[in-house]
Amino acid sequence: MNTTLPELFKPVMALENQTNAGALTGDYVKASLCHMLYIVVSITQGAANTCALTIEQATTAGGGSTKAITNTVPIWSNLDTAASDTLTRRTDAVSYTTDAGVKNKIVIFQIDPSSLDTENEFDWITVKCGASNAGNIVGAMYFFGGLRYADSAPPTQIA
Repeated sequence: MNTTLPELFKPVMALENQTNAGALTGDYVKASLCHMLYIVVSITQGAANTCALTIEQATTAGGGSTKAITNTVPIWSNLDTAASDTLTRRTDAVSYTTDAGVKNKIVIFQIDPSSLDTENEFDWITVKCGASNAGNIVGAMYFFGGLRYADSAPPTQIA
């Protein structure tokens, strides 16, 4: 195989690992630069509180005219990564809330950029996590699949 991970699925940090005492907002990225965008959220749950994850779209890199996505997207999760590496396909939705179990978790959203409100220039996207607990650590990454401008050094997705 002659391709590399950055050429197939360019990783971009959405949220640095941080406590979830307050609401968190990831960097806004230009979703229209790829054919499929995956958002992978990692949660180290140290307190028995749920984590509410949402995906929002915006018209600018600064979060202009932000609004929740309206088309449901595929979601997978593993609510106890210490027990197994099995991902469970969840019901397609526009958001996902974890259980309150004190476990390490992964949640994956699959975003098709063509499902965004591109007619009104909503081609920027972010992941958000509602306030939970300071004992919960949340981090997230974007993975851009099928870059429209693939290269051994893909272009930046953050403005």
